Amino acid sequence: MKIKEIIQASIDTKQNILSDENLLQKIEDVTSVIANAFKNGNKVLFCGNGGSAADAQHLAAEFSGRFYTDRDPLFAEALHVNTSYLTAVANDYSYDVVYSRLVKGMGRKGDVLVAFSTSGNSTNIIKAVEQAKEIGMITIGFTGETGGIMKNLCEYLINVPSKDTPRIQESHILLGHIICQLVEEDLF
Repeated sequence: MKIKEIIQASIDTKQNILSDENLLQKIEDVTSVIANAFKNGNKVLFCGNGGSAADAQHLAAEFSGRFYTDRDPLFAEALHVNTSYLTAVANDYSYDVVYSRLVKGMGRKGDVLVAFSTSGNSTNIIKAVEQAKEIGMITIGFTGETGGIMKNLCEYLINVPSKDTPRIQESHILLGHIICQLVEEDLF
């Protein structure tokens, strides 16, 4: 049955994550980095395209709203939520720079950029990471198995052990939720 095959593929991907001690350590490290950024008064910016944009917005909302705890908001924002900006810059300049221009305008040294690209090769995401590094922001990439170009750009890379976009995105949201929960527990 096709439904069972798809569910099993998702379980298998998550099982591979569960057995990868290096990846689990990276998730723990990223949790500390984000918690420390918030403790130091910095912000966390998120970017992605398509389903990854939805994941970016979802996780930003978990920080700026709440996860489990009724608490003060944390400064987290998904960079694609201003459609007037996004469409103007894509039209007037290029879609390749929609995120890097916002990072340049909003990002400060010590802030965190969380960049989602299942392939690790999305030009606009790569340019955002490059801009963040230039500013002195901490860069965290969420990708698929190979990490693509982002593998050599991001200080921290969460590369889900899969080449299948839906399985990668399902795991991104799982790992993002884990990070949100642990950051919230650390801070509150």
